[in-house]
Amino acid sequence: MSQYNIDEEVEEIAGGEFERQPVPQSKLKSWKSFLGMYAGEHAAGTEFVIGPLFLTTGVSAFDLIVGLLLGNLLAVLSWRFLTAEIAVKYRLTLYYQLEKIVGKKLVIGYNLANGILFCFLAGAMITVSATAVGIPFDMEMPKLTDTMPNGITWVVIVLVIGAVISLIAAKGYETVSKAANYMSPIIVLAFLASGIVALRDLDVNSFSDFWNIWGEGGEPFPGQIKYTFWHVTIWSWFANAAMHVGMSDLSVFRFAKKAGSGWTTAAGMYVGHYMAWIAAALLYAVYLKSPEAQAALAGGNAPNVAPGPLAYNALGIFGAIAVVLAGWTTANPTIYRAGLAFQAIIPKTSTFWVTIIAGSVATLAGLFPAFAMKLLDFVALYGFILAPMGAIIVFEHFYGKKVNIIINYAEKMNVKFNRAVFWAWAISFGLCYFISVTFDVFLSFMTLPAWLLCGTLFLLLSKKNRQTSES
Repeated sequence: MSQYNIDEEVEEIAGGEFERQPVPQSKLKSWKSFLGMYAGEHAAGTEFVIGPLFLTTGVSAFDLIVGLLLGNLLAVLSWRFLTAEIAVKYRLTLYYQLEKIVGKKLVIGYNLANGILFCFLAGAMITVSATAVGIPFDMEMPKLTDTMPNGITWVVIVLVIGAVISLIAAKGYETVSKAANYMSPIIVLAFLASGIVALRDLDVNSFSDFWNIWGEGGEPFPGQIKYTFWHVTIWSWFANAAMHVGMSDLSVFRFAKKAGSGWTTAAGMYVGHYMAWIAAALLYAVYLKSPEAQAALAGGNAPNVAPGPLAYNALGIFGAIAVVLAGWTTANPTIYRAGLAFQAIIPKTSTFWVTIIAGSVATLAGLFPAFAMKLLDFVALYGFILAPMGAIIVFEHFYGKKVNIIINYAEKMNVKFNRAVFWAWAISFGLCYFISVTFDVFLSFMTLPAWLLCGTLFLLLSKKNRQTSES
């Protein structure tokens, strides 16, 4: 579920050209250029955490397996019929297309939010790698309920990993991309092998045995909420909300020859967000049968959800290495992207130093296990914050001319801060977040209402803008 573990051929262009103009026909790529990219980018460090976390919510077999099938399908449809459709129409990056509508000053605010959230996600991946690196040092692993660093060994390991990752990311995306492309097959193989080994350890000899691993589910672990079919479905649909309905992947699919390339996202959803999540959940199911986990449950505590030891117990040193690589290949491009977002705010600063700044923020975040241990909640919040901005682009594209608003308002009217956009986002975010907190509504359930409300308010307020400008 990493942000952009992008195919070298595509990223070579995406990172250095056509930032403020449509991609020319001569640079367009076939669907094959996107297939491997999405298969690799969504089998990454986050998957080692998300799979086990599903089990901590007491989810049933049907809710997990069928809910993930449906939720990932909805994500693929969002990429195909929204993101890819708009990307091949205009062939612009998200940032430039947003700038035309919302204005330069408002885009700065978006970049700041994007960059900070990228850093927190990268921090969670540094945490993932640290759980594997700490194994030979007999390091105490972070618990599901931990928020603060649990010892000096943890701090030192996280700081070292963060420093190495930041320095490599600062060398540029070509280095990051090459390494990720080599490592992705190893990580996918590790997930597959983990699932097979876990099935053996769980004495699964038939599909009914597999189905009964979760059975009808159970009570959530301490500090977790109970997940139902709709929790799994909606959460998995919007796990990458910022990328599809939030339009971040306009920057990728602008290189596609046809919108049909959007179907290639299915490789990521069903290799990473289906196979990898279930394989990681199976690893945790094996661990839950151990005396250590049973003792924790008997004492009313949640057993550890540390990816390093889980993979090591199943696959030995190969499993531990796979966790390190998975965290590394997710954190590296995420830090790089955070650096680019920050550079858009402080353009005179070199790419190297803004990336180092981003890496430092990510490393500090990695010291606090809460970002990884609460990854389900964080991913929901991430999509909830950023997705509504994508609705601005979607609603203008599909409905802008029908309701007679000024297309690309900020560009045509020479406006640096489109108030219609700001208030559409602020009202939709504020109202839906208030409902979530006040009435204890699962935050992912509010992402679609916030997205729809933001788009609708944008059209209404933009129409008022036009009337005001004409009067």
